[in-house]
Amino acid sequence: MAPSSAAKHPLDGPNRFKLGVFSTNADGGLAITTVPERWRATWQDNLAAVTLADEAGLEFALPIARWKGFGGATNVREWSFETFTWAAALAAATRRIGLFATVHVPLVHPVYAAKALATVDHVSGGRAGLNIVCGWNPAEFAMFGASVDQDAYARAAEWITIIERAYAACEPFDFKGRFYDLEGVVSRPASVQAPRPVTMNAAFGPPGRAFAARHCDYLFSTFSDIDDGRRHVDDMRSRAAEAGREVGVYTVCHVVCRETQAEAEAYYERYAVHEADHAAVDDHMARKKEFAGSHDREAFDLYRQRFAGGAGTYPLVGTPERIVEDLIRIAAQGYAGAALTFVDYAGELPFFCERVLPLMRQAGLRTQ
Repeated sequence: MAPSSAAKHPLDGPNRFKLGVFSTNADGGLAITTVPERWRATWQDNLAAVTLADEAGLEFALPIARWKGFGGATNVREWSFETFTWAAALAAATRRIGLFATVHVPLVHPVYAAKALATVDHVSGGRAGLNIVCGWNPAEFAMFGASVDQDAYARAAEWITIIERAYAACEPFDFKGRFYDLEGVVSRPASVQAPRPVTMNAAFGPPGRAFAARHCDYLFSTFSDIDDGRRHVDDMRSRAAEAGREVGVYTVCHVVCRETQAEAEAYYERYAVHEADHAAVDDHMARKKEFAGSHDREAFDLYRQRFAGGAGTYPLVGTPERIVEDLIRIAAQGYAGAALTFVDYAGELPFFCERVLPLMRQAGLRTQ
């Protein structure tokens, strides 16, 4: 398929509030729990979950980039699929859903990334996306003989610039920057989407958001309370406006959707408190608090259950009606969508899609 600026990514679709599944490629998803139904993230699991999301009309599937687990009884997330390969395989098995690759900039060369990303975009017919992350976990970087870069977003700016130039250039080019000194760069085919596939960055701190304002189409951000969400949206919109751009803001939520509120709350208590993998939760929280500026500092003390339940993301726990009420409030803060996680994606996603999506349409959040 020839590159075309007319290729329309699913995130450009008509629904006011977009939805996706997050972290299906990793053991446990985002839940740090020992319950027997916990997500195992086999290939067949991934194929089942993302196919369900595709058939239901969800807009995207977003993987997590993980190389090492968090110990405890489960060593959660050590089993995970590499995301370019994961996205390409799913692209061949789906029809409509956007498929992101999540890439640690310091660990993947931009010329390789350009080729791999274009491959996913061609297999999918223009549905690829790139989640640009700079990394925060020293134990993972040590596996590559690397260290976490203190000026990571300056490197990321060169990295994405090289990819964009590789797609646009008619002839090989040299690049001499602070981090990359390259000769005769060429990458064919270019991506189907022009000038490149859609990009996103999950950032809470100022350096990441400044990078997103200049180089990304979407920012994913967490919040501790829905009513506190607007300040993150306003901050990102202001930064993007200064750069002469628009950046959509999304969030991440972990979901327990049941027929009754009591049933949902009881299950949340079970998997994220009584049967949480407490040693892994401790390790995850300690590393995040020390190395990753991804949450408000007080969130680590106030919301331990949320870290067991979904890596500190916001909980959507309750009946379909209650969850839609929360999504309406999130949308009212200015968020364009949410990535969702479940304890068991394949087992829980059908009920969510059957019961929640029609209510979202009634509320005006979705038209499809």
